[in-house]
Amino acid sequence: MERREEQPGAAGAGAAPALDFTVENVEKALHQLYYDPNIENKNLAQKWLMQAQVSPQAWHFSWQLLQPDKVPEIQYFGASALHIKISRYWSDIPTDQYESLKAQLFTQITRFASGSKIVLTRLCVALASLALSMMPDAWPCAVADMVRLFQAEDSPVDGQGRCLALLELLTVLPEEFQTSRLPQYRKSLVRTSLAVECGAVFPLLEQLLQQPSSPSCVRQKVLKCFSSWVQLEVPLQDCEALIQAAFAALQDSELFDSSVEAIVNAISQPDAQRYVNTLLKLIPLVLGLQDQLRQAVQNGDMETSHGICRIAVALGENHSRALLDQVEHWQSFLALVNMIMFCTGIPGHFPVNETTSSLTLTFWYTLQDDILSFEAEKQAVYQQVYRPVYFQLVDVLLHKAQFPSDEEYGFWSSDEKEQFRIYRVDISDTLMYVYEMLGAELLSNLYDKLGRLLTSSEEPYSWQHTEALLYGFQSIAETIDVNYSDVVPGLIGLIPRISISNVQLADTVMFTIGALSEWLADHPVMINSVLPLVLHALGNPELSISSVSTLKKICRECKYDLPPYAANIVAVSQDVLMKQIHKNLPQEVHSSHPQPDMSRTDPPCSAPQTSQCMWLMQALGFLLSALQVEEILKNLHSLISPYIQQLEKLAEEIPNPSNKLAIVHILGLLSNLFTTLDVSHHEDDHEGPELRKLPVPQGPNPVVVVLQQVFQLIQKVLSKWLNDAQVVEAVCAIFEKSVKTLLDDFAPMVPQLCEMLGRMYSTIPQASALDLTRQLVHIFAHEPAHFPPIEALFLLVTSVTLTLFQQGPRDHPDIVDSFMQLLAQALKRKPDLFLCERLDVKAVFQCAVLALKFPEAPTVKASCGFFTELLPRCGEVEPVGKVVQEDGRMLLIAVLEAIGGQASRSLMDCFADILFALNKHCFSLLSVWIKEALQSPGFPSARLSPEQKDTFSQQILRERVNKRRVKEMVKEFTLLCRGLHGTDYTADY
Repeated sequence: MERREEQPGAAGAGAAPALDFTVENVEKALHQLYYDPNIENKNLAQKWLMQAQVSPQAWHFSWQLLQPDKVPEIQYFGASALHIKISRYWSDIPTDQYESLKAQLFTQITRFASGSKIVLTRLCVALASLALSMMPDAWPCAVADMVRLFQAEDSPVDGQGRCLALLELLTVLPEEFQTSRLPQYRKSLVRTSLAVECGAVFPLLEQLLQQPSSPSCVRQKVLKCFSSWVQLEVPLQDCEALIQAAFAALQDSELFDSSVEAIVNAISQPDAQRYVNTLLKLIPLVLGLQDQLRQAVQNGDMETSHGICRIAVALGENHSRALLDQVEHWQSFLALVNMIMFCTGIPGHFPVNETTSSLTLTFWYTLQDDILSFEAEKQAVYQQVYRPVYFQLVDVLLHKAQFPSDEEYGFWSSDEKEQFRIYRVDISDTLMYVYEMLGAELLSNLYDKLGRLLTSSEEPYSWQHTEALLYGFQSIAETIDVNYSDVVPGLIGLIPRISISNVQLADTVMFTIGALSEWLADHPVMINSVLPLVLHALGNPELSISSVSTLKKICRECKYDLPPYAANIVAVSQDVLMKQIHKNLPQEVHSSHPQPDMSRTDPPCSAPQTSQCMWLMQALGFLLSALQVEEILKNLHSLISPYIQQLEKLAEEIPNPSNKLAIVHILGLLSNLFTTLDVSHHEDDHEGPELRKLPVPQGPNPVVVVLQQVFQLIQKVLSKWLNDAQVVEAVCAIFEKSVKTLLDDFAPMVPQLCEMLGRMYSTIPQASALDLTRQLVHIFAHEPAHFPPIEALFLLVTSVTLTLFQQGPRDHPDIVDSFMQLLAQALKRKPDLFLCERLDVKAVFQCAVLALKFPEAPTVKASCGFFTELLPRCGEVEPVGKVVQEDGRMLLIAVLEAIGGQASRSLMDCFADILFALNKHCFSLLSVWIKEALQSPGFPSARLSPEQKDTFSQQILRERVNKRRVKEMVKEFTLLCRGLHGTDYTADY
């Protein structure tokens, strides 16, 4: 039946018995898989069984394993092996054996119709796979034949058993088609064939579903079968009768879930929108479920309300455009929209008392998009109809966003609280989107409601109601420019009137103020209305995240208007910082808000519980940036003196884990302060040194003054903690943040920092020191005044790293990664560094080739980056040209080995970059090297023919302009090398 296949691992004589795929051995392996307590034995058995399934012997043992005297686990394996052989090795089956194989499968399915259900399903999947491989030529009426064969009266199996077996077969057929490995041209042929054959399926399904005598198990199976077939994009009009029958079946609780699934799948097909008449017929059917929906909600039947909501949303969300187009039917579609609104506002708190409302949120996006996509005249009509609906939606969403009572919320699990937080974020996104439809009137609406709530003396208001209205306002203000809104001044005026008696409300007040920080920058007179609230909240550990993030936003956006408040902000912050350090605060806050966006200036934080302290320091950095230099120095002195004194004390102590945490914390605070303390007035966005900044007019930069004062102390701390990566990283972070922020202003520190870095790295090499060196090279290497110390440091760290390579660099992939990045930066910014006689360019080149072979992807990428910077400088930098001429062949061999299979396929683009650079800048050398290298037998892969290697080298040498083409060639070649070309593994490649 099949050609001999290579048996994995059967080369050695000793391996042969282990791969003797007999029925007895398969049964033993299955027993081991299911019952052996030793996990290693189970794994070995599983591996062996996987080989057995694809072996030629599988055709023989599969049928024997299906014998009636075998247990279901063994029968199941036999059926699975048959499916694998048919689906993956179809080409091995001679055409004259198709019919006998089909007949055998029919016989087995008939036998198992009254046997094990899991085995029956697997056999049905095997027959389905066989049918798909034979359709349409070798078995033109496969589905009709299946129906006919199973309806034959002379079968030994009872009618219900045959009926269920047929339905199982018909259900798995479309499912198998969806996952089959058929080539694309075959797939479309078979799809067309199946579409025709549904004519043999649907009448049978209708008859069985509508027949009063059909037992529940049969009708259940019919619905599942229908659900499976509609996913083949069957025309919706052909499904009408079955959809109507499925709607009728919704009244039967046993059939409810299957009916919902079938209806939703039928409605959701992408092609369904073409059948507008059928869609219009479905609206009354969906609206007819409203009484059942209300009853379910009243009885707390969440499953039923959820299912009906899914149907309504499937129709509305998938077809809103098509249904809106039917202007004469606008009232029935509006009724459907109102039904979905009922689902959005379903009573109860998500996710504890209801899980349905979240299903509807995407519908409101879709409907709005469709309305706004119409031409002006039609849009105006629909705006008139739907604006009131969207105002109602806002009320509903804000009601749903309300917290439960404190008592009830206290009983919620942490998972329920987290789901509720995410749900509120989804509501927030929806409100932000709805603003596009309703515009400024939405803000006025929220403001009026909040004003009435806060000024009404008639009845006490709940904090939940206030919080939800503020949350709605904050949702919009966070992403929409509200600077021109005429209600924001009133809102700012209302905020101090809110009686804050609850953490959730206080959090939302803070986040709302934060969302309005840009507006405050344009209206500085209002800052004093809200700043006292923020400073007061800073002292409350429960409001840690919201108060600190809000102060940071205000300090960032309004810094030039804050000098009058600076002393107060610094004093309160300082007090809070000192208390939090002593009490190990702030604590984690379980707010219902997303974590605030601290982008642009967030550092990696050494201890999670101190991250808010770091944000607070960043806020103070922004604040101080706007003051006069003498004011900055005065504030800096009072702010950091306690930490410096503490650091001096810690520097005297014997190193231990607790004082290490304190040191890292203090260094982190300084680092975060210097991240944002920038007195030169320029744009925040300064990625490169090309953006020159004006020097500080009033004298030396305050950050440099402070750094020079504490430099000796930092060196003292380092001397004790040089072998601790965390402390070294924290020290380097201070200077790295300062260099990035200050750029030229950092210049006075360059010589002493280069000297310190050199000593640090010579004693114990660490990646963070190399990263800081790279930053110095990036900013200062091209300036003649700073070149000598930079060059000395570069030569020193290179020499130390080369020594590390001689000792064995495999334990330090992070150092090798950072070193490669430093070398690439040096070539990019100052290639003259490679002209120095003391730089061993040859050793650097050889180490980089070695780094290409590391298993760590980041290190390999960095090494490739180095070579793509180095090769273009062959002509201009003599030592580089010389080393490429002498050792370039070694580089090419390493690249070809990587492409040949030694490196991850995800890195192929990086290796292609090197080949492209070699071809562009060293063409004559590459043309000799590549032909020589590829002549070696079995290199870079034993799977390649000489012709394939020759084609590859010719393709590469021809392409000197289009880098993308080289990448495609390399991807193609690596698949050939790995034996994956043309297989399923290449699908996502």
